[in-house]
Amino acid sequence: MPVPALSTVELFLVAMAVIFALPYAIWRLGRTDYWAPLVVVQIVTGILLGPGLFGAAFPEVYRAVFMPAVVQSLNGLAWWAVMLFVFIAGLELDLRQAWKHRGETALTAGLAMVVPMLLGSGVALAVLAVGGAGWVGPRAANWQFVLGIGMAAAVTALPILILLMDKMQILRQPLGQRILRYASLDDIAIWAVLAAILLDWVRIGRQALFLAAFALLAWLLRRWMPRLVERDRWAVALVWLAVTSLGADWCGLHFMVGAFLAGAVLDGEWFDQRQTDMLRHHVLLVLMPVFFLSTGLRTEWGVGGAAVFAVAAALLVAAVAGKLAGVHLAGRLLGWAPGEATLVGWLLQTKALIMIIFSNVLLDRGVITADTFTALLLMAVASTMLTVPMVAPRLARMQAVIGKSG
Repeated sequence: MPVPALSTVELFLVAMAVIFALPYAIWRLGRTDYWAPLVVVQIVTGILLGPGLFGAAFPEVYRAVFMPAVVQSLNGLAWWAVMLFVFIAGLELDLRQAWKHRGETALTAGLAMVVPMLLGSGVALAVLAVGGAGWVGPRAANWQFVLGIGMAAAVTALPILILLMDKMQILRQPLGQRILRYASLDDIAIWAVLAAILLDWVRIGRQALFLAAFALLAWLLRRWMPRLVERDRWAVALVWLAVTSLGADWCGLHFMVGAFLAGAVLDGEWFDQRQTDMLRHHVLLVLMPVFFLSTGLRTEWGVGGAAVFAVAAALLVAAVAGKLAGVHLAGRLLGWAPGEATLVGWLLQTKALIMIIFSNVLLDRGVITADTFTALLLMAVASTMLTVPMVAPRLARMQAVIGKSG
């Protein structure tokens, strides 16, 4: 008796079961938490389940499970997951603290971003010279490709940084708050550069209209929001997130840029900190694994696995060396204690989600190819996995730095 074919809903649930079960099993049974937290394992699993690995090894099973209707359903969940996650990242920015310590913060954040961006741009120029056709997206000018890759090397992932610092029990300490100030300024710069890369002269009128409408509505919302009770603030915030993301995508800036802007113009103090932390936790637990799989399904190795790994390795060196060099220069100018710059530099090296989101936008808009995207994904995973092993022993030896506020 032939086995009946599974329906689309059943295949969707098979995919969901794999998404949640496989990374958890690897994380729990492999005891990877020290060097690869669950979120990193989920990202790696997403890559493994993509067409370049699982799809190449078991093409029939891959096509049967990840049929177009299933992938479309997964993508819908992934879009909302990443919008929520980026919104929370914008909401958690504390620019008042950055302004209070503006000299030290601007110098450290600026050097921590500019130096790796320059080195990453150098790698991008080398890639262009050697074989640009396989790496540059179909709708990108060379400067967009170079600037996008350079900024990807400079990214610090604020939400994952918060998770790692909380795990190491320094998030609420003066050192943790310093790191958040540096990462917050870099976060703003990252999205500003992304908006510049995506600037579309054909749709410049739409983009100007969106920004004008956004500024007016944000002003009105900021006057109205404090008058609401907190449960109403969350409901209004979700509507604001959807509308702003829609407007940003309509004008060509991408819905993720809109999601970040939607959160950045709101004050975190309007929302209970515990509820915000819980929302971030639940988004990571319930929704973001779908985004990781959706991201993994976009990875390719068309130019060859060796070439992709070589570019990923070069970008990793540029990102790590650039971040450490930039922070060391800031530490020298500010008179930091020996070893302090290395500790701060490794904490700011965390990339993971924000760089993956950034790279997804570049891929969506045709700035990079799927092969470049895969190289950036590998670099993001490797840099994030280095953070805790490099920071934890240094923290144990440098307890005095934890209480230093600037």
